[in-house]
Amino acid sequence: MKTKLPVILCSAAFLVAAGCSTVDSRIAKNRAAFNTWPPAVQDKVVQGQIDIGFTPDQVRVAVGEPDRVWSRTTTDGTSQVWSFRDRGPHFGFGIGVGTGSFGRHGGSFGSVGIGTGTGYRDDEKMGVVFDSTGRVSSIETRQRTR
Repeated sequence: MKTKLPVILCSAAFLVAAGCSTVDSRIAKNRAAFNTWPPAVQDKVVQGQIDIGFTPDQVRVAVGEPDRVWSRTTTDGTSQVWSFRDRGPHFGFGIGVGTGSFGRHGGSFGSVGIGTGTGYRDDEKMGVVFDSTGRVSSIETRQRTR
């Protein structure tokens, strides 16, 4: 039993540190607010879904805390964007090329990389855009291409 206790404690500490939460646990923690929301909003939140017009609190209860937050400025004004990562398993393969020379008295190594992006990282699955009133105005989902 003594050898199992550290494993159990480490596992529990990992889950707490990782911020594990479920829709049910987030609803329980925010029960008073949840009870004031319209039934259509409650139904979506219980399913872990969000919709246009949701408040930041409703989004947090439905899908959890965002992994990244940034501002987007367009001709329509400035919006806040929340990004959520895909926490499922991922597999990848990469190849790198570099040149270098190392000698008896030191060495040097050089390489060049070029990248492009959309503002989202590879592991981000959803962006939620809030308008100037603080309500969800756009939900951007990312489809993985193979």
